[in-house]
Amino acid sequence: MLKDFFSKKRKYATVPSEREQPRKMNEGVMTKCPECKTIVYSKELKKNDMVCQSCAHHFSMTAYERIECICDEGTFVELNGYLSSANPLSFPDYEEKLEKDKQKTELNEAVVTGEGLIQGYRCIISVMDSRFRMGSMGSVVGEKITRAIEQAIDKRLPFIMFSASGGARMQEGVLSLMQMAKTSSALRRLSEEGLLYISVFTHPTTGGVSASFASLGDYNLSEPKALIGFAGRRIIEQTIREELPQDFQTAEFLLKHGQLDKVVPRGEMRETLAKILDLHTPDTE
Repeated sequence: MLKDFFSKKRKYATVPSEREQPRKMNEGVMTKCPECKTIVYSKELKKNDMVCQSCAHHFSMTAYERIECICDEGTFVELNGYLSSANPLSFPDYEEKLEKDKQKTELNEAVVTGEGLIQGYRCIISVMDSRFRMGSMGSVVGEKITRAIEQAIDKRLPFIMFSASGGARMQEGVLSLMQMAKTSSALRRLSEEGLLYISVFTHPTTGGVSASFASLGDYNLSEPKALIGFAGRRIIEQTIREELPQDFQTAEFLLKHGQLDKVVPRGEMRETLAKILDLHTPDTE
């Protein structure tokens, strides 16, 4: 009797446990804001230029997302996208790490350069991407930025730089540090030609990048709350034996102390750049 009872086919459905049930929600559908902890749809976040609608926290953007946000649709033409780093110092595992970053980001290096329009104003644009080796500056990053500056000189166009970097790339040693002088020299030539350079700091901009081309703009702008500095906070405090202000090395701190011209929310950046470009565009009439 008991055997017949247990052998009967079940007429009810069972719900598999969480461990047994595959997750139906695709990863990346929702995003949690690290500032206010609000959970939002990733698509809605992207529509809002990667800015939290609850607290205005500025999420990181990829290079192409920023270009799409800033440039007039369909006007950006990439330059020197084929350039890629080698391993000049035979640093262990460096080539493997570069290859992983290429696959992850679909970029050949940590900066994208090109020509485009911003509200009808033509300019040369360079945008760093912190996903690729933390946006570190190696020889190819310096070369691409230098070539972009030279393109601006040749075409008599303004140059706009969006920085996002952890600094010089240690795997390339002194060759990386040389890019500080190389890019700064190119910007000097741009200035001597009377051409405009707008530098935009994004989170984070540190190390050799902040100490070279990022800080040399005719206009130095920044997104809100961006980390900007050379050495780390802990190193500075240990060196000077003093506790630093809580907002030290933020964009707002630098603005207060005269090292930035303006802190611009991402939603206003395109309009702000267009106004500056208009101000420096000769009247052809």
